[in-house]
Amino acid sequence: MTYLLLFIILIIGIGAGYALAKQRSNARQRKKEERKSKILELFKTRTEITNNDVEKLLGVSDASATNYLNELERAGKITQKGQTGRSVSYTLNG
Repeated sequence: MTYLLLFIILIIGIGAGYALAKQRSNARQRKKEERKSKILELFKTRTEITNNDVEKLLGVSDASATNYLNELERAGKITQKGQTGRSVSYTLNG
């Protein structure tokens, strides 16, 4: 009986942990989508943006800004101009 009770408590704990992890993951995903939307809104006032523009807009690191821009590019929403460094900028598609 004691083992059964411990097993039930373990299963409940695992389920609660899974639910919490899923909730946190969903919150992170929402925040990521909100940030990408802010980047796209920046094109309302500019025809081109840079990684530095995104860093300043969102208050994120260079790597995070690059990741957001790469995701938008893979989704076909923006196009990268230039290959590396300061010559790289992005334009809105369509």
